[in-house]
Amino acid sequence: MNVRWLLRAVVAIATLMCLGTRGAWATDPLHTRNNVPSNAAAPLFAGHAACTFGPPGTPLTLQEAIERALCNNPDTRDAWTVIEERAAAVGISKAAYLPTLSATGEGVHEDSITRVRDHPELSSNYSTMVHSGDLSLSWILYDFGGRRATLDNAKALLSAAQANENAVLQQTFADAAKAYYAAVAAREQLRADEAVVQDAQNSLVAAQQRSNRGIAPITEVYQAQTAYRQAQIAQTRDQGQAMTAQGNLANVIALSPDTAMTLDGLDDTTQPDETFQRSVSQLMAQAERTHPAIVAAEKELDAANAGVTQAKSQGRPTIKLVAQYSQNNEPVQLGLGLPHYPATGHDGYVGIQVSVPIFSGFATSYQVRQARAQVDQQSVAVDKAKQQVALQVWTSYQSLQTDRQNLIYSSEMQSVATQAWESAQRRYRSGIGTILELLSTQTALAQARQQRIQALTTWRYDRLALASALGQLDWNDIDALKSGASPDG
Repeated sequence: MNVRWLLRAVVAIATLMCLGTRGAWATDPLHTRNNVPSNAAAPLFAGHAACTFGPPGTPLTLQEAIERALCNNPDTRDAWTVIEERAAAVGISKAAYLPTLSATGEGVHEDSITRVRDHPELSSNYSTMVHSGDLSLSWILYDFGGRRATLDNAKALLSAAQANENAVLQQTFADAAKAYYAAVAAREQLRADEAVVQDAQNSLVAAQQRSNRGIAPITEVYQAQTAYRQAQIAQTRDQGQAMTAQGNLANVIALSPDTAMTLDGLDDTTQPDETFQRSVSQLMAQAERTHPAIVAAEKELDAANAGVTQAKSQGRPTIKLVAQYSQNNEPVQLGLGLPHYPATGHDGYVGIQVSVPIFSGFATSYQVRQARAQVDQQSVAVDKAKQQVALQVWTSYQSLQTDRQNLIYSSEMQSVATQAWESAQRRYRSGIGTILELLSTQTALAQARQQRIQALTTWRYDRLALASALGQLDWNDIDALKSGASPDG
C-alpha cells in the first residue's frame, strides 16, 4: 500500500460519508425506510389518499374532508415524523453490529533550516512535501446483550410510534367527520329557519287579514309580528353559527377559515341499522386487544423492559476487534549536518481489546433503578389506556343506543308537529282556531325540525365515534356512513 493510494482511499471514504450525511434516506442499506409510511394518511387510507389537493370540491364531500384532515392535520404529520425518527433510531441500533472504520490523511509542506554558529558544515536547509495516512478499525464482537437490548428498545419504540400514529389518525378521522356533520347540520338548520320564517310570515298575513275583517283583535297581529321577528332573529343567529361551523371545518381540514365551501345535504331518508348486536362487554374486550392507543402503550412498555437490560449492560465488559495501519514518507537524517534522505515507513496492529468497567461512581446501579421505575410508570400507562378505551367504548355504545331511539322519535315528532301546524292553520283561517294555538303549533314545528336535524347529526357521528373507540376506522367506513350501515361492521 503506497501513500498515494492511501490518500485516495481517505478522500473516497470522506466523500461517501459526506454524501451519506447529506442524503439520509438516499441510501438505506439497513432497510429502515420500509417502516415509514409514504404519507401521513397512508396507514389508514393505503392506496386511496395521495395527499395532493386542489381547491375544495363542489360540493365538499365527507370523503374529501377526511382525506384533507388526515393528510394535512398537524397532529397526523407530527405522528408521521416521529415514525421517521424512530425508524432512524432502529438503523442506528443495527449499525452497532457493524465495524467502524476511520481514515485520516495529511499532506504538509515542511521547511527545515538549521544554522550552527561557527560550524557551517553542520548546518542544513531542506524543503519537502510530507504525506501521512492512517486507517483504524473497531468492531464490537460481544457486549453481553447491550446492543440487543438497544435494538429491542428501538424496535419497540418504532412499533409504539406506528400504533400511536394509527390512534392519531383514528381521532383525526372522527374529529373531521364531527366537524363536517356540524357544518352540514348548521346549513340544514338555516334551511329549516327559512321555513320557520315563511311560516311565521304566513301567520302574520293571516292575522292581519282577520284583523282587517274585524273578526280578530289587533293584539293577534302584534303576537304574530313578535313571532315573525323572533324567527328572523333565530335565523340571523343561526347564520352566524353556520359560518362558525364552516370555519371550524376549514381549520380541521387545514384550509383558511374564510374558504368558500358547499357541502352535501343531510339525508333524511336513512334509517338506523341493526348491526350492533354484540354486547358492550364484547366490544370493550375487542377494543382492549386491538385499539392502537393500547397497542402503543404496550409497545412503550416493551421498550421500557428492554431499557432495563440496556442499563444493566453498561456495567458489563465489551470485547472488540481493533486494528490500525499507518503509513508516511517522512525523510530521515543520519546525523547533524548530514543530508535528508527520502524514506517511507508504515506500522500496524491487529488485536482483541477487552474493556471491563470496574467502578463508575454507582452510576450503573442508578441507571438500572431508573429504568425499572420507567417500567413501572409505563405499566400504569397501559392500565390507564385500557381504562380510557373501555370508557370510550361504553359511552359511545350507550350514546348510540339512545341515538337510535331518538332518530325514530324525532321523525315521528316532526310528522305529528307538521300535521298539528297544518291543522291549526286551517282552523285559524276558518275562524275557529286562536292565534295562541297557531303560534304554539308553529313553535312546536320549529323545535321538531331542529331536533330532527340534531338527531340525524348525532346519530351519524356517534356511529363513527363507536368505531373510533374500537380503533377500527378505515376507508370503507366512509361508504358505510353514507349508506347508514354501522362502521364497526
